[in-house]
Amino acid sequence: MSDRPLLDTLADMTAASLERAYLTERELMLVRLGALAAVGAPTASYLLNLGAAAESGLTLEDAQSVLVTVAPIIGGPKALASAGSIFEALGFAIAAIEAEDE
Repeated sequence: MSDRPLLDTLADMTAASLERAYLTERELMLVRLGALAAVGAPTASYLLNLGAAAESGLTLEDAQSVLVTVAPIIGGPKALASAGSIFEALGFAIAAIEAEDE
C-alpha cells in the first residue's frame, strides 16, 4: 500500500478522466481551472494543477480570462477567492523552485 493513498487516488482519477476527454491539453486545463473556481477549491488544488497548466501553455492571462468568464456564474466573491488561491499557489511553487536552486 502507498504512503500517499489520497494523492495516488486523485492521480488515478485524473488519469482516467484524461483518457476519456476529447479536449486538447490546453482546453482541458482551462476547463479544470473553471471547475476549481466554481467549487471554491483550496490553494492546494490549484497547486496540484500548476505543473500541468504550465506544460499546456496556460498563462496568467488565460487564468484571469477564465475567472472573468466564470465570475457572472459563480459570483464575485468566489472568483476573487480563486484569484487569491491561484496567486498563493504560484507563490508556493516559486518558493519551492527557489529552495531547490539553493
